[in-house]
Amino acid sequence: MRGFFTQIAAGIALALTGIASTVSAQDAEGGWSLAIHGGAGTIARENMSAEDDAAYRTSLQAALDAGAKVLAEGGEALDAVEAVILLLEDDPRFNAGRGAVFTWEGGHELDASIMDGRDRDAGAVAGVTNIRHPILLARKVMTDSPHVMLAGKGAETFAKEQGLETVPAEWFGTDFRREALERMKAKELSALDVDAKFGTVGAVALDRNGNLAAGTSTGGMTGKRWNRIGDAPVIGAGTYADNRSCAVSATGWGEYFIRVGVAKAICARMELAGDSAQAASDAVMADVKALGGDGGVIVVSNSGDAIYSFNTSGMYRGRATSEGMNEVAIYGDE
Repeated sequence: MRGFFTQIAAGIALALTGIASTVSAQDAEGGWSLAIHGGAGTIARENMSAEDDAAYRTSLQAALDAGAKVLAEGGEALDAVEAVILLLEDDPRFNAGRGAVFTWEGGHELDASIMDGRDRDAGAVAGVTNIRHPILLARKVMTDSPHVMLAGKGAETFAKEQGLETVPAEWFGTDFRREALERMKAKELSALDVDAKFGTVGAVALDRNGNLAAGTSTGGMTGKRWNRIGDAPVIGAGTYADNRSCAVSATGWGEYFIRVGVAKAICARMELAGDSAQAASDAVMADVKALGGDGGVIVVSNSGDAIYSFNTSGMYRGRATSEGMNEVAIYGDE
C-alpha cells in the first residue's frame, strides 16, 4: 500500500512540475508591440467623406493586423515591419509604391529603408522607378550587400540580380496623384498646397525576443525635381532602430527631419537622458516645429511602449500590443 501511495505522490509531483514548467515558459515569453503610420498632415474631419474615412481605417487595420499576426505567432520584428509595409505599398490611398506621387517630369522615384535593432544593420534605397516593393529591396541591401544605401539605376540593377519584382511605370500612377501634379503646375503651387499631407508609410515593432525593427517607404513629394531625396531612406532621420532604446519611423517634411536627425535623436534621448518614448518624441518634434517643419513619428520602446507624436492636425496611424491594445486613428483629437 505504501508503494501505491508513493507512486501516486510521484505522479502528482511530476504533474505539478509540468504545470510549473509551462507557467514559467509563459512568464518568460516576452510581449510584443507594433505601431504603423500612413502619413501626417492637414487631415480634418470636415474635409473627409464618411466613405473615405472608413476606407482609410480599413486599410490601416488590415496592415496593422498583418504585422500583429507575425508578432503574435512569435515572428521577428523585421518580418512584422515588412508585412505592414508590403500592404501599404500596394494600397493606392498611400504615397508609397502604387499611389506614389508624380515627380515634376511625370514619373515616380521611390525611397525606402529598414533597420534591425539587434545590431543596427540597415538597408535603404533611393530614387528607384520600377520596383514594386521598395521595402523588399531595402531589406536585400541590408542582408545581401555590403552597403547601407543604393540609389537609382544601380539599385535597380541590384534588384534584378536579387530577383525582385519590377513593374511598368503605369503600375504606380493614379488619377488622383496625376491631378495633383497638373494642379501644382497650372497654379504654380507648392507640394504642400496640393498634397495636404506628407505621404509616407512606416512601421516599428518589438518582438517576443526583445528585438526592435523599423521601416519606412515613400514616393516623396509631388512635383519633386533634381532627384530630390527626403528623410525616408536616410538612416537616423526617417528610420532608426536600436535594441538599447527604441525603433522610429517618421513622416513629414523630409528636409527638416534630416536636419534634426529625428529618428536617431529620439532614441538617443531615451538611451542617454532616460526620457520616456513620449517625452523624447515630443521634444524632438518640437525641435522640428521650431525650425519650421511639420510631420510626425511612431515609436516603439524596448519596454514595449507604442506611441505617436505629431505636430500636424492628423496622422494616419495604428498600434497593437500583446496586452490587447488594437486601434487605428486619423485625426489629432482621437
